[in-house]
Amino acid sequence: MHAPGRLANLRRIQSLDPEVDHDEILRLTARFEFPWDYTQGTGIAFMRDYGIPSIAELLDRTREFADHGVKRYDDTILIGDEATLDGIDSPRSHAALRRLNRIHGHYDITNDEFAYVLATTIVGPVRWIDAYGWRRLDPHELAAIAKVTTRFGELMGIKDLPTTYDGYLALLVDHERRLFAHTPAATRLAESSIRIAQEVAPPPLRPLLRRVTIAVMDEPLREVLGLPRQPAWFVRAVRAGLRLRGRLLRLAPPRRTAHVHQPTTYPHGYRLEDLGPTAMLDALNRVSRAATG
Repeated sequence: MHAPGRLANLRRIQSLDPEVDHDEILRLTARFEFPWDYTQGTGIAFMRDYGIPSIAELLDRTREFADHGVKRYDDTILIGDEATLDGIDSPRSHAALRRLNRIHGHYDITNDEFAYVLATTIVGPVRWIDAYGWRRLDPHELAAIAKVTTRFGELMGIKDLPTTYDGYLALLVDHERRLFAHTPAATRLAESSIRIAQEVAPPPLRPLLRRVTIAVMDEPLREVLGLPRQPAWFVRAVRAGLRLRGRLLRLAPPRRTAHVHQPTTYPHGYRLEDLGPTAMLDALNRVSRAATG
């Protein structure tokens, strides 16, 4: 049973061609159908990166999560927004990805590491929506999300990327089977990420947020991050509550306005020049001005 009009976006998605209309399908899926779920799935997905020791070591060394956590969180979401709000091949998107490439150019990151991080950004939301969303994702949605993800990666210069969701899932599973390992850096990064989530969450949710975050992790992720096991009853209760939310949302009217992230760091708005590590901003902007001037 669904509320009147609840499936209108899905019918629209099913009428579109993912090869051509991928930007519109992603917009409907991520900003109208599942905005909260997409954000939660992406948040858990980013924590998978910490389970790869080489990635954890780099992220820990930059101290961006520890010292500028909320800005790092906002900037990550905003660059993703800049890359997709007008379409992945729009001038706005290309400018955002040039910015991202300049940031990454300051670090020694391998193609395999880039490809794995990209895979987490598609697998995380899909897994979350499959588990807790108010409906399952349609094959058109999976194809469109994969198309945008691959184009995002190509614009970052990443080689040999998959072109399907199943391809990204296989990449992620293989990478974790070979490389997942606990390090102290992984735990520091996970705890910093949870503190960031507590800072941006509504105050009533903050006391339980750490335990809830751990409860929605799969066991390999929890273990590789070195986080404490939660009681089985608590894990069951959290997951049952999320599934109940999904069922109740079937009875809700469809969202009328697109979700857009409201950054804590930039309450009065932001420019692309504001995004990036604080210590790097002057150098990044000099390069940007030189490239456009």
